Amino acid sequence: MIRPLCLLLLLPLPTYADQIGEVSTHFRLTSPNDKIVVEAFDDPRIPGSTCYLSRAKRGGFKGAIGLAEDTSDASIACRQTGTIVLPESISNGHDDGEEVFKKRTSLLFKSLQVVRFYDPKRNVITYLSYSDKVIDGSPKNSISVVPIRND
Repeated sequence: MIRPLCLLLLLPLPTYADQIGEVSTHFRLTSPNDKIVVEAFDDPRIPGSTCYLSRAKRGGFKGAIGLAEDTSDASIACRQTGTIVLPESISNGHDDGEEVFKKRTSLLFKSLQVVRFYDPKRNVITYLSYSDKVIDGSPKNSISVVPIRND
């Protein structure tokens, strides 16, 4: 019999992003402004690869208490920031990609995700950011490619 605690150990560890900066996009007199937030996270399985996300963050009273739904607008740029040595499980390729980052953008139903793909023919890592919603997904997406250079 598998115990619930054991199941928790099988779940992927969450990836945390460091906030780099933000700009206000819509002034609100009595509540927090709408913003674009810039965050950075390191790929948890590929040291030396860092991604930067810019995403919309809704303000207002709902945003202040975590009830607002952020828009699906986001952009990603990833770079090699150190020596990259691919783990064998990644260098074999994953057709469906592997989730490397996920952040809630609404209380229950929406999240911003980043999925990694490895392209062995070109020796690059491709990161896809997209927003998903339980009811209907969003076609808004962005990609970034990291060429692996170990000179």
